[in-house]
Amino acid sequence: MSKKILVYWKITEEQQQKIHDIAAAHGWQAVFESDPVKAVREAEDAEILFGGDQEPLGQAKALKWFCTNWAGVNAYLRDGVLPNTTCLLSNSAGAYGVTISEHIIMTALMMMRQYHRHEAILNDTARTSWKEVVPMRSLCGSRITLLGTGDIGRTFASRVRGFMPKSVIGVNRSGRAVPGCDRVYQVSELAEVLPKTDLLVMSLPETPETIGIMGKDMLALLPKDAYLVNVGRGSAIDETALIDALNHDRLAGAALDVMQTEPLPADSPLRTAKHILLTPHCAGKMALDYTREKSVAMFCEDLENYLSGRPLKHRVDKKRGY
Repeated sequence: MSKKILVYWKITEEQQQKIHDIAAAHGWQAVFESDPVKAVREAEDAEILFGGDQEPLGQAKALKWFCTNWAGVNAYLRDGVLPNTTCLLSNSAGAYGVTISEHIIMTALMMMRQYHRHEAILNDTARTSWKEVVPMRSLCGSRITLLGTGDIGRTFASRVRGFMPKSVIGVNRSGRAVPGCDRVYQVSELAEVLPKTDLLVMSLPETPETIGIMGKDMLALLPKDAYLVNVGRGSAIDETALIDALNHDRLAGAALDVMQTEPLPADSPLRTAKHILLTPHCAGKMALDYTREKSVAMFCEDLENYLSGRPLKHRVDKKRGY
């Protein structure tokens, strides 16, 4: 019996054919099942899984490689999620840079150009004039700091250059140079960078080192007229400290696509904080065809590697968490 690959998320027939052809060329069987219940059954004898939901993993007795169509992998690193400690793990970090960088630019401009105030003027039907001038800021001339310089940070850096910022500074674990950044600092030097920041963009994975990295003391180092955008993980920010800073005008604004608790509870104080823009973890979903196509292409690349006995290009270091 041929060995089995299970793809358990919705992709196009053309994308299915690409995976099928690679599998068949190596004598493997590719099964495609987007029904969650059926996918759990199909996972039992599959050596390779490609999808997102955790349920099939629990039944994958023969699993040797799991590729997630997500970029973040922290959910899979919890005890008992993967069926064994030797199972290879890869992700789709690299597929989301385009869609998330566009989201960052959208939310940054909405805050800096005072979208909510202009919306309020438009909706005030009692007004007899639209001549009020609302002060605005610009990406042009701004000092931008990227806390996280992976695919998302690098893609954003390349795109935001077109807005002519004053500087684009990266902050990462190693301090290694990154294309699009004028300079890169180590995370240990973050306190030196924050006071010189007009727009802080956070795109960190969740690791022990990143949880709570933007706490009260770090937030206090940002200028009062600075803006913050977080598209990484909600755990990276002390939400209580952020709310306090916003409500006391110690920050000009914050745009959060990720929160510590999702979906956001109805009574969450984030909902009523001043100067805040919230979106429902939508920056990196499969809403763009490009994202899905890139994720499948990355899997196909590593499928060829795996079936040919080569190392996976997109393998995750489970100790680091990315």
